[in-house]
Amino acid sequence: MAREFIVPGRIISGAGALQAAQPILAGMGKKALIVTDEVMVQLQNAQKVEEALKSCGVEYAIFSGVTGEPTDEMVAAGLRCYRENGCDFLVALGGGSPIDAMKAVASLAENGGEIAGYMGKVIDVPVPPMAAIPTTAGTGSEATQFTIITDTKKDIKMLLKGAVLMPQLAIIDPQFTLSAPPKITAATGLDALCHCVEAYTSRRAQTMSDTFALSAVRRIFKNLPAAFHNGQDENARVEMSVAALEAGIAFNNASVTVIHGMSRPIGALFHVAHGISNAMLMGECLRFALPGAVGRFAVLGREIGAADAGESDGAAAEKFLAAVGALTKELEIPTLEEYGISRESFFAVIDKMAHDAMESGSPQNTLREISEKNVREIYRRLWK
Repeated sequence: MAREFIVPGRIISGAGALQAAQPILAGMGKKALIVTDEVMVQLQNAQKVEEALKSCGVEYAIFSGVTGEPTDEMVAAGLRCYRENGCDFLVALGGGSPIDAMKAVASLAENGGEIAGYMGKVIDVPVPPMAAIPTTAGTGSEATQFTIITDTKKDIKMLLKGAVLMPQLAIIDPQFTLSAPPKITAATGLDALCHCVEAYTSRRAQTMSDTFALSAVRRIFKNLPAAFHNGQDENARVEMSVAALEAGIAFNNASVTVIHGMSRPIGALFHVAHGISNAMLMGECLRFALPGAVGRFAVLGREIGAADAGESDGAAAEKFLAAVGALTKELEIPTLEEYGISRESFFAVIDKMAHDAMESGSPQNTLREISEKNVREIYRRLWK
């Protein structure tokens, strides 16, 4: 069966990528809105983008109001800034939050309305050009047609989709990831691992997405520990930037599965950072998914060197899950309890979280039949 495979319009990666991208940025419009956060301003990363735009004769305004994972309120504020400054294209600088916020602002720039109005719909409206500059190696948002925005009225994270949300330009410059602290490096790196593992074990996997997913898995297991323990390891940072891009391309075309479906409700209700909630869930979710995709998990085990060619699929698959557990432990991922969430408050909303997870549609991509009852049980197993 024929399948579409979607990637960013242009990708520039490696040391010096921002400088190399200047001619393309110059052709995207007359005035850019730089969507970022205060940390990027304080670290002077935003200044580097400003200088790049100045060098190619492009005016700009800055919206640094992305104060956490993006909400409908942040999007509305960003849209006001875009319009009041007469911008005609957008550049996002930051982790997944500024990039997701940029996509949401772009989707409202011409048609107006509220971002919550797109819940459950495919976004298919005219949008201004977008460039994405990730500063973390993990979310892959620079290579996806998705954005995740919290609806503050309903207390849910909306997964919004549309081919128009794919940035025209992705600038993968590892200089921006060198400043990421260990906890952010761990959270975003494990987010990328979830992306490629879920893409590879998804019902919607295809040959091209498999190619990117397997490459990303190999890079992450080889380089994430090094980037975590030594943030100035430039080679590890470069490799993780590439891995995050590969993982983003993979899940953009094969989708995510049960981990992401269950992670969003935890983030919405308990304000756990997306990568951390994914990492908290990974072990139990992959354990559930294993019986439906033993062969695929076995391939992953062999790809990272945890198992050899002579071992049975069952043994190789188990070794992959063990390697995932060892990696999350090495990267010091907390449990829900260690994060400060009370068991009582968590169990009180399990029914809502399970319902919201299944409503997102992501768990159903798992290569094993899954029900709301199964999701409730996985949530319970997070408490030992």
